[in-house]
Amino acid sequence: MAKIEDIALFDLDGTLCDYDKDLLEKLEELRSPKEPHLSSMRNAPPYIKKRVDMIRASEEWWKNLPRFQLGWDILNVAKNFNYRIMILTQGPRKNPSAWSGKKKWIDKNLGEDVDVTMTRDKGIVYGKVLVDDFPGYIEKWLEWRTRGVVIMPANESNQNFTHPHVIRYDGTNINHVKNALRLAKKRRFKEPLDLDT
Repeated sequence: MAKIEDIALFDLDGTLCDYDKDLLEKLEELRSPKEPHLSSMRNAPPYIKKRVDMIRASEEWWKNLPRFQLGWDILNVAKNFNYRIMILTQGPRKNPSAWSGKKKWIDKNLGEDVDVTMTRDKGIVYGKVLVDDFPGYIEKWLEWRTRGVVIMPANESNQNFTHPHVIRYDGTNINHVKNALRLAKKRRFKEPLDLDT
């Protein structure tokens, strides 16, 4: 039987890009002096959500998002294990500027030759490993990849998420990440996965 290709799928927002930090900084620039400072988007009022839509409508904003170090740590490990790196990002349904801005970010930060899939459903895309920060996308992907490995860059919104095939990376457990990527790479077809070995 042919060897299954060693593909590591990488999300952008909250994984390779520091989406949350930059969005909060842009919102701060638009804040009225009488409005409270935002430290998170949780329970944001409707007028803030409209500002978010305005910011996200800018192709330039997407193109210039800063790098998120936790995601780049994982990317470097995956490259060292010779995984084929593919970008897997969700394309907002009503925001074509996001699609083009994300592609420009990829070209600028990863090169024009990296493979990219922009989709509304991450669950349909094959990979041995998924690197993503959002529990909803992870759960959908794991439905179809019961032996897949997920590395989750830590953030406030995923702090309580657990799954036997998910490693939440917070910057202190890179050896656990290395071990998971090594095990995923050497696992044979239909062989069970044990991340604790």
